[in-house]
Amino acid sequence: MRTSSPETFKQLSPSEFFYRNKEIAGFTSPARALYQTVRELLENALDATEAHGIHPEIIVSILREDPSNLNHITVEVEDNGIGLPPQVIPDAFGRVLYSSKYKYKQSRGMYGLGAKMAILYGQLTTGKPFEVYSSTPRSKNIYYFKLLIDVKKNEPIVLERGVWEKRSNWHGTIARLTIEGEWNRRTREQVLVYVKRTAIVTPYADITLLMPALDSEERGVNDVEVHRFPRVTELMPKPPRESKPHPMGVDLEMLKLMLAETRSRTLTSFLTREFQRIGEKKAGEILRSAGLEPDRDPKSLTRDELKNLYKALRAESYISPTSDSLSPIGPEIIEVGLRSAFEPEFVAVITRKPKSYGGHPFVVEGGIAYGGKLLERLDKVALESLRGQRGPLVVLLRYANKIPLLHDERADVAWTVVDPEKFPWRATYKLNENDVVVVLIHIASTKVPYKGVGKESIAQVEPIEQEVRVLVQELARRLRDFLSSKRRESEAMERLATFLKYIPEVSRSLALIASDGSRENGERLAKALEEKLKSLAYEIVGLKKKDDVMRGERA
Repeated sequence: MRTSSPETFKQLSPSEFFYRNKEIAGFTSPARALYQTVRELLENALDATEAHGIHPEIIVSILREDPSNLNHITVEVEDNGIGLPPQVIPDAFGRVLYSSKYKYKQSRGMYGLGAKMAILYGQLTTGKPFEVYSSTPRSKNIYYFKLLIDVKKNEPIVLERGVWEKRSNWHGTIARLTIEGEWNRRTREQVLVYVKRTAIVTPYADITLLMPALDSEERGVNDVEVHRFPRVTELMPKPPRESKPHPMGVDLEMLKLMLAETRSRTLTSFLTREFQRIGEKKAGEILRSAGLEPDRDPKSLTRDELKNLYKALRAESYISPTSDSLSPIGPEIIEVGLRSAFEPEFVAVITRKPKSYGGHPFVVEGGIAYGGKLLERLDKVALESLRGQRGPLVVLLRYANKIPLLHDERADVAWTVVDPEKFPWRATYKLNENDVVVVLIHIASTKVPYKGVGKESIAQVEPIEQEVRVLVQELARRLRDFLSSKRRESEAMERLATFLKYIPEVSRSLALIASDGSRENGERLAKALEEKLKSLAYEIVGLKKKDDVMRGERA
């Protein structure tokens, strides 16, 4: 009988785990890895600026620097953010699960993993180190590091470091890495659409995108495409504030960690200081229900006592979590973004009031755009999404914490609401079969319920779906009111045109009958009758004459 060899076990460092499972972060192919790298570095740059009240000025460069290996592509992102002090730079970029983002507030990335995955991917595929330049606003120096990640030890390997005295007031970060990527027409479109859609919800940012011209390789030159997304408003969203966790938003393991790390000396103090929405009275009720003494040391709980405390926490009812930790875009900024991107005839925007699910606050907001130059300004991804739709046609722009979501549209909670096969765009909201609308939906939360690790679609969580549905219904109602008014005006114009066609002839005939026979008197009377009949025609169809409108505006 053949005996099997015994199983062997070993512990993986976080770096090694992600190194072996890069697909879970979206690095599934060279083309997707390039898109993902641009996305991660751009999101970090935006978080480093707007979350600190700085108008973002960002340059994204995609470069083919090695003519002998065109698949080695360098991505460089420069921002004008708060920068990083030199003592944290190696760990911030070279140690997985080391982050300033382990805080209870909205941010684009949750744990800073994405950029480190890009660094690991570059290290894995090209062997080239990551480079970073950074300076804080108060620093007199610019610091430089060239580093790799020690995958086994999960720690940075600093290959080079440098420091220069600043000759300007520049502050921010320049991150630069080389990966094995694939630059083709589809990758170009994905990157360009991603940056375009980012600019729609960040019209307060100034973004420049430089990337290789597609046919430059064939022509033997190194041409670069430049795409500018200039700032069009000074308005910025209110930055999120760090908050305490809501008791319904923690699980058993998180509660265990909080108990281990707390500085509180009693359970009452722990509950009232570490959580929002728990006062002394509520803490007493929780501890009585859990069978625990209020002055008990939080670090002394047994496993069973920990479970009892968790059950008691979950059994209570609480006020909804505070929304201070959120940073919705706001209706004014959404409107600026939609008008700048599509030059539509009509825009309506709404930011709903904060709600919560499972102890996590969220805000649903969005806008609808119609007409004007909308159709000619749709991007490639939007045009592809229209294929297979039966009118009216809906272009859905999805965002989670201000991040554009380009993939898995049909699996997203927002699509289940706006789907023309299910939503009554025609029956209730009176759109025609050939109408095209852009619907923008943004979900801001301290914890977005993504469907998968790729973070490209949001799950059908009932409170969120309900908010999205109410938002879309209200946006559609406003569009219906606009279209009804426009159609009434169009019908009135047609009736007016009919009246105006016959008024000159009728006026001349009446003047001929009523005048004393002189030509001069007849012409004067005909002109007076014509003006009177025109005013009467405008009144009958319910329109104002241009002169009346101008007089009204002057008044």
